[in-house]
Amino acid sequence: MSMPDAKLSQDVREITCGQAIREALAEEMRRDPSVFIIGEDVAEAGTPFKVLSGLLAEFGKGRVINSPISEAGITGLGVGAAMTGMHPVVDIMFGDFVTLTMDQIANQAAKVHYMSGGKLNVPMVLRTTIGATRRSAAQHSQSLHAWLSHIPGLKVVIPSTPYDAKGLMKTAIRDPNPVAFFEHKMMFQLKGPVPEEEYTIPFGVADVKRVGTDITLVAISRMVHVALSAAMLLQEAGISAEVIDPRTTFPLDKESLIESAKKTSRAIVIDEGYERYGITAEIASVITDGAFYDLDAPVKRMGAMDVPVPFSPALEDLIVPTAEAVAQMAKTLCGRV
Repeated sequence: MSMPDAKLSQDVREITCGQAIREALAEEMRRDPSVFIIGEDVAEAGTPFKVLSGLLAEFGKGRVINSPISEAGITGLGVGAAMTGMHPVVDIMFGDFVTLTMDQIANQAAKVHYMSGGKLNVPMVLRTTIGATRRSAAQHSQSLHAWLSHIPGLKVVIPSTPYDAKGLMKTAIRDPNPVAFFEHKMMFQLKGPVPEEEYTIPFGVADVKRVGTDITLVAISRMVHVALSAAMLLQEAGISAEVIDPRTTFPLDKESLIESAKKTSRAIVIDEGYERYGITAEIASVITDGAFYDLDAPVKRMGAMDVPVPFSPALEDLIVPTAEAVAQMAKTLCGRV
């Protein structure tokens, strides 16, 4: 996994993804009084995942605002506040509920700048979750980031480490345009190095989490860690896997993905979203277009099965890619079956 820039201190503490996101929000709220958070159970409860715990005590009910249960209403308030000079962070408890915000996000937030001839902006962050295997059943376990990646006018951020989560959240809040920020609900307790110094991470810059020479594994969110585990299994088989994380699905760092595939000559794209018409298809197409003459095998993709997420643990664990499945597909592509 890539480490923070050398210019940052060498004694880097380890914190969780949840703590990193909370730090980013707190620092940006201190820096800019126009930043506020609104959502269901964001104040006293600190969200069901406790990521926002403590922010109410520091910033008060005027800036950490509990809302009624109306995702469309919350998001509409955020869009209006952003258009009039505020910097809202709209918290949608589960990514599945983004379905209820789609008019405000896709038809309002994404288009206001264009429809006003550049006179209006919507500097809003839509913060929500993705991810299965939490035993939350079909309506609370989907990964729908492909939907918003499809809409011109939106930027879409999906971090995989505490370091990336903090730096990308700070960039998202400072962006003059609407940003959808997806956090994997199973990674809030994941620990990693995060410097105490101020830093941001630019959008549209992929990160090589592991250098390799035989095959490229492009992975999103928690699938980065699945890919890293697969890379360890492949190493035992004498196969060197490179793991690359786009970090933002839009803007997408096409050049880095293509160059990695050109170097290794093989690629698998791994995502927890549904495979059908998904992120994996878009990235596979980008790699195929850009690296076609350097590829020794077709670009393969792995996503969630084409079924609603089951509540049964035994079934739920089968629907998303695993390290073993990724490693097996990589061995097949490398002719090591």
